[in-house]
Amino acid sequence: MKRIYFDHSATTPTDPEVAKLMLEYMTDKFGNPSSVHAFGREVRKALDTARENVAALIGAKTNEIFFTSGGTEADNLALKGIAFANRKKGNHIITTSIEHHAILHSCEYLEKQGFEVTYLPVDENAMVSIEDIKKAITDKTILISVMFANNEVGTIQPIKEIGQLAREKGIYFHTDAVQAAGNYPIDVNEYNVDLLTLSSHKFYGPKGVGVLYVRKGVRLDSVQHGGGQERNVRPGTENVPGIIGLGKAAQIAKQEMPSRMAHMTALRDKLIKGIQTKIPDIKLNGHPTKRAPGNVNFSFRYVEGEALLLNLDLKGIAASSGSACTSGSLDPSHVLLAMGLTHEVAHGSLRISLGRGNTEEDIDYCLEVLPEILERLRAMSPLNATSPAKECTLCSHCH
Repeated sequence: MKRIYFDHSATTPTDPEVAKLMLEYMTDKFGNPSSVHAFGREVRKALDTARENVAALIGAKTNEIFFTSGGTEADNLALKGIAFANRKKGNHIITTSIEHHAILHSCEYLEKQGFEVTYLPVDENAMVSIEDIKKAITDKTILISVMFANNEVGTIQPIKEIGQLAREKGIYFHTDAVQAAGNYPIDVNEYNVDLLTLSSHKFYGPKGVGVLYVRKGVRLDSVQHGGGQERNVRPGTENVPGIIGLGKAAQIAKQEMPSRMAHMTALRDKLIKGIQTKIPDIKLNGHPTKRAPGNVNFSFRYVEGEALLLNLDLKGIAASSGSACTSGSLDPSHVLLAMGLTHEVAHGSLRISLGRGNTEEDIDYCLEVLPEILERLRAMSPLNATSPAKECTLCSHCH
C-alpha cells in the first residue's frame, strides 16, 4: 500500500546528511565541549560552527544564539526569563489566544506569580489585530509574545508591524517561530524581534534540541542553574549530537529555502483548490494567502476528525487533526474555537502539513481517496441531516 506522510508540522524526518554528521559526534568525536583537552576543543569548534549556521538562518549574531532542549523549553525561558528579569519595570504581558500551549501554560504560571497577562482575540482567519495590541499596551507592559505562524491553521501574523510597534514602545517582543524557522525566511533585525524560538525537528533536524535567540542587551534571567554552559543562560552539558544536527539542518534549510518554499506552496495551493472543488460543506481554516507554505487545514461538516484520520491512515495517509502535542485530547482545538468555529465544526478538522519530500502524485492520491472517505462517513453520521435516520443500538434508555 502507498504510504504518504502529511504531518510535517508535527515532525519531519531527519535529513540523511544530518544523521550522518550526528553519528560522528556520538562515536568518534565524543568529547565534552567544556573540556580543555583536544577531544573537548574539537567538539567546541563544531558547536561554534553550528551556532554560526543557526545565526545565519535568522540573521542573528552568534552570541545571540542559545541552545535548548526544544521549542517548549525555549518558550518557557523566553517568557519566564523576561518576566523575572524585568519585574521591577512592569508585570504585564501581551499574547494571543491561539498560541502554542508552551506559551499559554507559561503565561498561566506567571499569572500565579503575580503577573498580568492579556490574551488577545483573533479574527476568523486566526489573525491578531495591531490595533488590539496597541490598546492592550500599558505602562506596565514588558513583553509582547505572538507566534510567527500558527501550528494548526498556518496563519502568518503581522510580525514586522508588531515588532515595529514594540520597538517604538520600548517593549520586548518574542515570537514563537517553531513552525516558520527553516521553512520560511526570517530576519530578526528586519522584523525587530528581540527573542525568537525555533525547533530543530520541524526542519529535518533531530528531536530534542531547539534555540532561543536573545538580542544582545535584552535582560533575561535563567530559569535553571548549573555549570555555566551557554553563558549561564541555559546551563547543562550540551546535547552535542543534537546541536551538531541542528546546525547542519539550519545550513541546508538556508540553502534550500527558495526551492523548498516554492515546492510546498505549489502543492498546498493545488490541494486546497482540489478539496474546494471536489468536496461540499467545508471550511478552509486559517488565512487564505498569509499562511505557512505547507499548511492545509479544513473543517468538514458532519464528520468527526478522529474517524477521518483513522480512515485516511487505512489508505496510507498520515495527517493530523491539530497540534501533535494535544492529539490525545478529545477537546476541540482552542485555535479553531478562538476563530469562532462551533464545537461541532471544530471537531471535524483535518490538518495536512506538507514537506519537501511530498509530490504532486501524493496530492492526486489524497484528492482521490479523501472525497470517498468523507462521503462514506457522512452517510453514517447522525449529524448529517441528509443521511437516513438511524436507530440507536447502544442502549434502551431512549425507547
